Amino acid sequence: MLSRVANSIYWMSRYLERAENVARFISVNVHLMLDMGPDNAQWQPLVTTTGDHVDFNKRYKKDSSEKNVVHFLTFDALNPNSIMSCVYAARENARTVREIISSEVWEEINELYHFVQIQSRKRKLEHAQEFYQRVRNSSHLITGLCENTMSHGEGWHFAQIAKMLERADKTARILDVKYFLLLPTLEYFDSPYDAVQWGAVLKSANAFEMYRKNYHRVNYKDVTKFLILDREFPRSIAYCVQSAADSLNAICGDDASMLPAKVEMQKIQKSLAATNVDTVLANGLHEFIDILQFNLNIVDRAIHQTFFDLAA
Repeated sequence: MLSRVANSIYWMSRYLERAENVARFISVNVHLMLDMGPDNAQWQPLVTTTGDHVDFNKRYKKDSSEKNVVHFLTFDALNPNSIMSCVYAARENARTVREIISSEVWEEINELYHFVQIQSRKRKLEHAQEFYQRVRNSSHLITGLCENTMSHGEGWHFAQIAKMLERADKTARILDVKYFLLLPTLEYFDSPYDAVQWGAVLKSANAFEMYRKNYHRVNYKDVTKFLILDREFPRSIAYCVQSAADSLNAICGDDASMLPAKVEMQKIQKSLAATNVDTVLANGLHEFIDILQFNLNIVDRAIHQTFFDLAA
């Protein structure tokens, strides 16, 4: 497969996953505001979760009102990680590889693009939840179409790697930010406030139902364990890393063990395999996630170096 094609498929998948995650974060926060009241609403953490707080604070003068944050994360064309920017970028990458992806995948991405474009012209969301739900549903539909209408060759595996690395990064970010905000309330674990907030953490990762099937009560230790180390839930960090590694192995083969991408991926796998939730919390969750995200970025750069960098 050409490096150009692989690169376009990789970023098509990554941008779609990013748009879906941002839509879910906002939707969950809107529901949380309804449950806890507008006085307890927290919008700045959403910007921190996406990693764009520096740009936001500079351009919006640190005014983290609901209006500013929602616009910044949804329709701000100057924010490369807004839903609109991500959908546009995903569509542009998909357009360049139409001969590789299936027509069904292309049509759904194109339809999502036009839907977001129409909504962006309105400048405000009269039916916010319906909009975010449509973005999420389209992302799920595109994932299913990729799974069922594309050959599971190199192109599909590049899309899978991108999706899982992006998902691992966003799960780590939402857990890190929320844990930092809720840490002072841990001694009041049994309070309704605490249960609602940690429930929102799980919902932000689409993990609430599956968590409750495995654990009877919502507490920070079990939430941390589930979102980082669970090997069966498809949005846990351990599952995402393993799935990305499986696709990377399918592309490289067993004889390419010294490729930078495989070397860096194996480092993360070994780190996750050697840890447990008690160690993570004892040494500091923020420190653990900080190192994890640094290593995820290294893997991303190693993939670029291994497969996409023509000069290399």
